[in-house]
Amino acid sequence: MGQDKTRVERVDMVIVGAGFGGMYATWKFREQGLNIISIEAGGDVGGVWYWNRYPGARCDLLSVDYSFGFSDAVQQEWSWSEEFAAQPEILAYANFVADRLDLRKHYRFDTRVISAVWDDARNIWTVRTSDGAVIEARFCTMSTGPLSMPTDPDIPGLSSFEGVLLRAAKWPQEPVDLKGKRVGVIGTGSSGMQIIQTLGRSDCEVFVFQRTPSFTLPMRNRTLDDAYQTELKRNYPAIRAACRMNPTGGARPVSTRPFFSLPADHRQELMEQAWEHGGHTFLGIFSDLMTNQEANDQVADFVRDKIGQIVTDPALAEKLKPRGYPIFARRPCLDTGYYETYNRPNVHLIDCLEGPIIEITPKGVRTQSGETELDVLILATGYDALTGAMLSFEIKGRQGRALADKWVGGPRSLLGILMEGFPNLFMTTGPNGPAALANIVTISENDVDWIADVISHMGQTGHAAVEASLAAEDAWMAQIHALASRSLMLKAKTWWVGSNVKGKPQGMLMFTGGFHKYREACEAVAANGYRDLVFNTGSAAARHPQAAAQ
Repeated sequence: MGQDKTRVERVDMVIVGAGFGGMYATWKFREQGLNIISIEAGGDVGGVWYWNRYPGARCDLLSVDYSFGFSDAVQQEWSWSEEFAAQPEILAYANFVADRLDLRKHYRFDTRVISAVWDDARNIWTVRTSDGAVIEARFCTMSTGPLSMPTDPDIPGLSSFEGVLLRAAKWPQEPVDLKGKRVGVIGTGSSGMQIIQTLGRSDCEVFVFQRTPSFTLPMRNRTLDDAYQTELKRNYPAIRAACRMNPTGGARPVSTRPFFSLPADHRQELMEQAWEHGGHTFLGIFSDLMTNQEANDQVADFVRDKIGQIVTDPALAEKLKPRGYPIFARRPCLDTGYYETYNRPNVHLIDCLEGPIIEITPKGVRTQSGETELDVLILATGYDALTGAMLSFEIKGRQGRALADKWVGGPRSLLGILMEGFPNLFMTTGPNGPAALANIVTISENDVDWIADVISHMGQTGHAAVEASLAAEDAWMAQIHALASRSLMLKAKTWWVGSNVKGKPQGMLMFTGGFHKYREACEAVAANGYRDLVFNTGSAAARHPQAAAQ
């Protein structure tokens, strides 16, 4: 048999992902003195914002939150134009950061990881990529993000559609002309709503196949003037410090005030103010909306009343009103005229609760109420969230154990950062941290900094490998389950709990205690001398892979 003569590259760390987590990891570990290779499936930096180019794509987190705090040069040199930035500006920001910090030279774009396999004897990861490369690395950091693996709906006949099929999560980079077309949209989460409200104001006929109505609140976006920019840049240090203490990981206000601690007229006044102010203000006016069902019901009724006031057709308004699950138990959406869109004559709601989708046909979509012919069908049906990216390629840890086997009942880890049985494999914004429930940029910076400190500790103590202890991992997962059991989030079918992917284990496996408590948990592991981790001294070759290669 011939020998595999593929050249093996040896580095200290492989980083996967070029979203905000991967970009910060690339900078941080380079500055730490590690020899790194970063890998990205897309053609450039930006992560989800590289792919999500659909009409109306916009972040529903404040721009001040959705930006890095680690580099004062970046903060001072970049200015946001809007309170909630649109996709082109976010992608421009990612490109600015990559240029300013010289990150691209470390990346291999248009490249996917095929496998990552741990060598027990040498304490080394062997990473194989789609371009045929074989890389040996002491560490791997998976910054694949919670939303990076799109999923199609489980509807028969999808491949038979003869029109133009578009996916929100992988929108073409070249312009798509929808003028005069009959356009169907499946999916009414955040992306679907943004597409619908944007296309509804354009010259095309829009057919919305609504399977589950979603709550949405007015965004009330604002432009940011020069005076505000000056104030913001002067106060960044205090703002970033406050974000790290906030349950959201951002600058959004939170409250310690229970809903029923105020009289009904005062509660109504606060909700009216929150509606007029816009954004996620609602989430910050009462403390118990995700634990008190009665309080949640009253807020949901308030929003349903607003829908009835906005949509002029009473029967149509009723179909748009979400029922059967708590408000904010699904990801809270922000809109710019979403409900108003349904007052337009070119926008049509097809209620798939009343008449479910039967199949996709060559000509369009058939429901129990009949067939709707379409020129274009847009799928805004989300992602195999939290775990999909990590399970999309082979990962094998100690003694050849597959990650797919470890996670067969759902993801397990310590802090969402590292796992028992998978030494030197780290995650940023992993599935058992706050992940999608807090500001992903703040989480990413926290996680990368924590990993860097562990690696520094290993260098000082001569350890070659680290993983979570099984006891610590079990304790962390028990805490996650205990917190989730007190939350109303479990009462909704959503990607937060895995219900959007057929056959996926379901449950709330993100940390629901807030970013501030998550940060404290991370700090506690370090403060107790990393006793929750298991270290392996290993060989000199594993401790110094560069020297061994030479």
